[in-house]
Amino acid sequence: MKTLMYKGKPLVRQGRFIFYGNPDDRYILFMNILETKMIGSLEVATKVLVQIQNTDDEISFNEKVVKQCEKRNFYDAFEIGTIWLERALKQK
Repeated sequence: MKTLMYKGKPLVRQGRFIFYGNPDDRYILFMNILETKMIGSLEVATKVLVQIQNTDDEISFNEKVVKQCEKRNFYDAFEIGTIWLERALKQK
């Protein structure tokens, strides 16, 4: 199965979870669709949890979350998440 790529990074959805970024990098973007509503026949996200997570397997789950917020739609969630991810990846 081919993985969807966006700006050179994998974008994977598993149900309400969306992962963006290379798992070999230090950080990835994780989004969880918490709430949706129907607009016509289309289900639209209305509450999305956005997290930048550290990919280090040696740290606890609580330490993995580097930055977090909630947004009211997928577009805003993905936009802030990708900005945060790029900034985190540039840090040494």
